[in-house]
Amino acid sequence: MNLYNIIFTGSEQALDAAKGMLADAIAQHGKEHPVSFPDTAYSLPCIYAATGQKMSTLGDLEGALTVVESLINRTHLLEHALNSGLATALAAEVIEAIKYATMEEPYQAPCAGHVGDPIIRSLGVPLVTGDIPGVAVVLGECPDSETAAKIVKDYQSKGLLTFLVGKVIDQVIEAGVKMGVDLRVIPLGYDVTSVIHVVSVAIRAALIFGALTPGDLSGLLEYTSKRVPAFVNAFGPLSELVVSAGAGAIALGFPVITDQTVLEVPMNLLTQKDYDKFVATSLEARNIKIKITEIPIPVSFAAAFEGERIRKGDMIAEFGGNKTEAWELVVHKEASEVEDHKIEIIGPNIDEVEPVNGLIRLPLAVIVKIAGKAMQDDFEPVLERRFHYFLNYIEGVMHVGQRDMSWVRISKDAYEKGFRLQHIGEVLYAKMKDEFDTVVDKCEIVIITDPEQVSARKSEAVARYDARDERLASLVDESVDTFYSCNLCQSFAPAHVCIVTPERLGLCGAVSWLDAKATKELDPTGPCQPVVKGDCLDDRLGRWNSVNETVNQISQGAVESVTLYSILEDPMTSCGCFECICGIMPEANGFVIVNREFPGITPVGMTFGELASMTGGGVQTPGFMGHGRHFISSKKFAYAEGGPERIVWMPKELKDYVADKLNATVKEMTGIENFTDMICDETIANDSEGVLAFLEEKGHPALAMEAVM
Repeated sequence: MNLYNIIFTGSEQALDAAKGMLADAIAQHGKEHPVSFPDTAYSLPCIYAATGQKMSTLGDLEGALTVVESLINRTHLLEHALNSGLATALAAEVIEAIKYATMEEPYQAPCAGHVGDPIIRSLGVPLVTGDIPGVAVVLGECPDSETAAKIVKDYQSKGLLTFLVGKVIDQVIEAGVKMGVDLRVIPLGYDVTSVIHVVSVAIRAALIFGALTPGDLSGLLEYTSKRVPAFVNAFGPLSELVVSAGAGAIALGFPVITDQTVLEVPMNLLTQKDYDKFVATSLEARNIKIKITEIPIPVSFAAAFEGERIRKGDMIAEFGGNKTEAWELVVHKEASEVEDHKIEIIGPNIDEVEPVNGLIRLPLAVIVKIAGKAMQDDFEPVLERRFHYFLNYIEGVMHVGQRDMSWVRISKDAYEKGFRLQHIGEVLYAKMKDEFDTVVDKCEIVIITDPEQVSARKSEAVARYDARDERLASLVDESVDTFYSCNLCQSFAPAHVCIVTPERLGLCGAVSWLDAKATKELDPTGPCQPVVKGDCLDDRLGRWNSVNETVNQISQGAVESVTLYSILEDPMTSCGCFECICGIMPEANGFVIVNREFPGITPVGMTFGELASMTGGGVQTPGFMGHGRHFISSKKFAYAEGGPERIVWMPKELKDYVADKLNATVKEMTGIENFTDMICDETIANDSEGVLAFLEEKGHPALAMEAVM
């Protein structure tokens, strides 16, 4: 059987399986039985994106299978083979949707099955920054567990997001590879059809970030091919169904690399018999370039370990976390005061202390001295915040917090491999010199565990923190002559551009005005470019001609005008990776804010995902605004519509997170004390009547303000 016939046969098998499963489901539950995937605003994403039709019942799926059938044409042309592959993907989605509609628990640990919208949005920033340089789909069964683990860990060490389908899941478990969303190794399921859940991730990336119109199949395929850096590794015997699914992957622009002998299609379908070369071949086929910084430490180092959690029973050493004193500091020094690559440890190392009940607890101070001709004091906090990422990239190390609230854990496994405190110094030195090479000429690390020294030298750090806070407090939009554009997300959202000001950080929450300023110094032609303010056209709306010209140019004419302080008039666009979204609740005359992590329904009758589906992808949607958490406490938050005192509802976790700063802002602006006590949350009410009753009881200022709409 030639390749075309194998693909067509696989598609027909998928269609027949879907038809049979659907007929059984309808016979048992009826055509009106609801169908949906959890945590998504995109119905059955692949079918919705391809056809523009949302599936809501089992009866709707009959129409979807008609579309599948129409895509299968046994004429031996490449176009028909690829369409047949897409048919297999859509049939697989029908099968998986029926599982979710008719089974109480379609997937059990370790398998994840469907991946929700919030997870995809959370991956947006690392994908555009290159912390996740690509997406690997490992399918089938490797010759042995050792080979499977070696390939998966290689992808993990390079920071790729890796999805597993089939028996390879058990092989990786047997080899002891740590898995989970936090570690960027996600086992989807054992059935071949579960591969649709990674296809769904790619499809929703196009819908969330690219604002692709559902039903625009050609636009969708162009987006996934050019902007989603994914590929497939297919191991073991290839059934007709697997080959047909591979054709669907190729149609999306994802090359397939297999250990089986096949008729090769250059850069699309490749055979690689040498397992030691499998990863390199895959990366080359997708043109993924990995930047590797060699760091002399005894454990792995990669962005994939950023989400690793070191549990109490797994740790050998702990610093800070309210158990001991711990702080960290970057300080700008003259060149004569810094000895490059010196790593000094003052106090005992972790192998010089006898554990108590199996645990070592020490105080910790980490001081990084930086000298450089282009280094500025303003860059200190920018570099300092990177500690969190750099230390979390170390396998077996967990870092939480910053400044004098830091908390570090080291695992028993890392310790047994030889990890010691000097290796923290090696990581910080290597990454400072690598990522900040234009401002860091010399770098020296001091790590202190001596209790007296940690305590005595803390005043040096606190004085530095206080000086920075005073500087930041004076940084308002009116006090600077330059804003910054940030087009980091354009690789996923071509029409989107952020304008970053001292009082409005990037909507992803990751880029402040100081970050943008530092980024410009570090990479003069990079994603952050200065926007000289010039005259303000409207200081209530936050409208500048220079900003409009910049946004128009960077978005290639897609967006002609934006305001920085309004949610109703030409609001700034969003890419889709925003931390929060704000919408108007007309009956309360105020704003509802919901963060990405909140799974429930908001008082405007929509979830975060449903609200976000109207807002992302670089489109302007008056009445909705994507933003970062810290923007909530800014005086410029929806300033044109009355500012933060219009906020009437947000999830309790978010309310608690912003309470101190938001209370201070509103008190300064209006004199109202403890404003967040007037804001409703889901523990009080989610429905309109309940929210209004609470606001009236508290005398919320929004009720007496001018109508917002």
